[in-house]
Amino acid sequence: MNGFWSHWGPDLVAAAGAAFVAGAGGALTTIGPWYRDLKKPSWNPPNWAFAPAWTLIFVLAATAAVMGWYRTTDNIQATILILLFAFNGVCNILWSALFFYLRRPDWALREMIFLWLSIAAPMLFLKLHAGNAWLLLLPYLLWVSFAGFLNYTIVQLNQPFKAA
Repeated sequence: MNGFWSHWGPDLVAAAGAAFVAGAGGALTTIGPWYRDLKKPSWNPPNWAFAPAWTLIFVLAATAAVMGWYRTTDNIQATILILLFAFNGVCNILWSALFFYLRRPDWALREMIFLWLSIAAPMLFLKLHAGNAWLLLLPYLLWVSFAGFLNYTIVQLNQPFKAA
């Protein structure tokens, strides 16, 4: 059992963590009348594009986490790595809760700063400790940067917002 866990444990934990964040964020993301009625820019991606983009992002992030795990040299580094990815998961879920569940794109826009930093921080950690693994998070950072500009544009087109 120990051999199995030491070999597959990080992969299973990373996959479960990515699936949990994706599932929680997806559960909070409802494309209903409220969202459909928002004014959006002409360059807003079609709704179908978000699921494949997020699937790729979560696969790459889980892979980066596993690569980082295997390159940590002690428990302190491993703990820091886990906490960085856990904080990112919380920020990711929180953005969905603010934007879709509470219907507050303005609050989600403010939270976007923390989401962006929660991607940049593990990128820096991985760059220092895990070679090129940080590059696997680059699509995530670029997507969230694009999503931040989209979020900003939606706020500008639709403000003011009121609590749901």
